[in-house]
Amino acid sequence: MPKKPTTTKEEMIKGAFELIREEGLEFLTARNLASKLGCSTQPIMYQFPNLNELKDLAYKQADNYHSEYIFKDNDFLKIGLRYIRFAHEEKNLFHFLFQSGHFDGFSIGELLKAPDTKKLISSAAKELKISEKEAIKAFEALFVMVHGYASLIANNAMKYNEKTIKDTLLKTGKEMMKK
Repeated sequence: MPKKPTTTKEEMIKGAFELIREEGLEFLTARNLASKLGCSTQPIMYQFPNLNELKDLAYKQADNYHSEYIFKDNDFLKIGLRYIRFAHEEKNLFHFLFQSGHFDGFSIGELLKAPDTKKLISSAAKELKISEKEAIKAFEALFVMVHGYASLIANNAMKYNEKTIKDTLLKTGKEMMKK
């Protein structure tokens, strides 16, 4: 009777997520993961023969982690600032989520249909006393700006300064509401 595996599939997924978070996607190999988990590569290769499924499952975990990180309330500004802070604090996860090819094909239209986004837009429309259509336009413009900041910061092309970023987002948001 074969020996029961001591490293579970869930531990492998968690380990892959942690390895990507600490070192980056390029370090996710069966050998590196086995070293992290303290096992041989055999159980990893048995569960994930080409690692693509493992990357997809780690991506889902990273996406959930990212969503929990940024969606702590329905405030446009706070969510935008947390999105940018995530890129600063979790550069490897930001790269994995938005710059590794897994994000390909995901449009702003699909983002607008996501339950968290719909809830945010509806709440903002009520709070700002604007139509949902106007809130969607504001969200689209601010999302592009926030994602741009986050990308620049994650790629070390810009220094993270939350006060400056907050002031710029507030100024831009106020100008948009005037129009």
